[in-house]
Amino acid sequence: MLSSVVPQRVRLEPEREWTHPADKYWQIISPTFEDPELTDAIEATRGACPSGMVEVRGNMKRDPVPGWIEAMQSSMCTRWISQDFPERCAEFDRNRWRSFVASLGTMPMAFCIDRYEYPNVKGQFPWIYVSWTEASELCGELGKRLCSENEWTFACEGEEALPYPYGYVRSEDACVIDRPWRRYDERAFRDRSSVAMMLELDRLWQGEASGSRPACRSPLGVYDLTGNVDEWTRSTSTQGYVSVLKGGYWAQVRSRCRASTRAHDASFAFYQQGFRCCGEPL
Repeated sequence: MLSSVVPQRVRLEPEREWTHPADKYWQIISPTFEDPELTDAIEATRGACPSGMVEVRGNMKRDPVPGWIEAMQSSMCTRWISQDFPERCAEFDRNRWRSFVASLGTMPMAFCIDRYEYPNVKGQFPWIYVSWTEASELCGELGKRLCSENEWTFACEGEEALPYPYGYVRSEDACVIDRPWRRYDERAFRDRSSVAMMLELDRLWQGEASGSRPACRSPLGVYDLTGNVDEWTRSTSTQGYVSVLKGGYWAQVRSRCRASTRAHDASFAFYQQGFRCCGEPL
C-alpha cells in the first residue's frame, strides 16, 4: 500500500496515472494497448519463440578483447555531439566501419528475446524501479530469464555490429533519447511505496510507451533497445558485478548497442531502469 510520506515543496498530484505492481515497482497506466497476438501477426518475427518474443539467429561480431569493438567504433565517429563522458556521436563512418568489421571473427547466436521492454506489450509503459535480482525473478516467473549482455547486444546491432539499432546516424526521432537531464531528489526514494516516490518518478519521467517509435527497431526486429529506459542484463564477464545495464535511457547518454554500465550491484534500482527477458526457441 502507498504510505503518506510527502516531502515539502512538491506538487501533490501526478500528471500521469501510476500503478504500483507488487508494492515494489512502478508503471504508468496505459488506456489502450495492442494484443500481443496481433503484434506477433503484424511483425512476423516470432519464429519458434513464445508469443511476444522475437527469434534471433545469426553471427555476432566477437570482441578480441573486452571493449575493443566499442573503442574502435568511437574512433570512426565523424561528427561528435560531445566527447566528454557520456560521449555522444552524431554520425559514424559507415563505409570504414563495414570494411573494418568484415575481418572480425564471429560467434553463432540463437535465442528468443522480448520484442519490447517488460511487460512486453506494445502501447504499455515499461516497469521501472526494478533491481537486477527482481528482474531475474520476474523473468523466471514467466519461464524466461534475463538476457545475457551478448544476447542483448546482438539483438540491437545485428550481424553488421551497428552502433545504433537503426544505423549510423544518431536520431532522437528514431528512439527516445537526448532529452534534458533533470536533477533528482534522492530523499523521495527513501520509501519505495510512498506518494513522494510516485510524485518524483512522475516529475522525472520523459519516456514513452513501448513501441511508440516504429523506427526504434533493430535489424532483427526488436524495439526500444536504446533509449526510453535502461535495461538489466546478465554479465558475460568473470569479473565485476553480474548486473549490467544496456541501452541507456531517455536522457543525453551514449545510447549505443555496445555501450554498457557496470557500476551497480544486483540490488540497485532507480527511476529510469527496466528490463526485458530472453529464452530459448520452442
